[in-house]
Amino acid sequence: MIALQIVSMKDFMHKLLRCESFHPFLLEEAVIGTSTTFSIDGRINREFYSAQELSDGLPPFAPWSEMQGLCFDLIKGRRTPLFFRFTLQLKPDQAQKLLTEKNCDVPPNQVKALSLNIRYDGAKALLTTATSLHTFFPSKEPDAIWDRAMRDFLAREDIACELL
Repeated sequence: MIALQIVSMKDFMHKLLRCESFHPFLLEEAVIGTSTTFSIDGRINREFYSAQELSDGLPPFAPWSEMQGLCFDLIKGRRTPLFFRFTLQLKPDQAQKLLTEKNCDVPPNQVKALSLNIRYDGAKALLTTATSLHTFFPSKEPDAIWDRAMRDFLAREDIACELL
């Protein structure tokens, strides 16, 4: 797990809420504090979908690309939000691909999620990485791979941050 502080909030918010930078992610949860507090549970309601849609395979959470506009609409305005928290997960197929490419010593199917937590407190944004496993493994290699991948992702997207 690493913690990174965003250097340029304006640039980061544009890339988070208006660009495709974070489209490789699913939204697990969002909490946005403005005049009221909005909570979004990103979990897919499987009963909403047809049998055909379910057989095509649905992710466990809503794609960020589908939730991004809603979150933008809740945040935009003349006033800065009091706070927000987003919990994102790398899409499962991309997580498995990453771990396989990096020859992770933990079987990729044992990694439940590679997560990115974004926390804004009214002044600064902090990003933290997290790895969830289905069972216990003493290896920290999935964490190290995810931490490196996140730093590479942020550099590729030209999102300036400082390691804390």
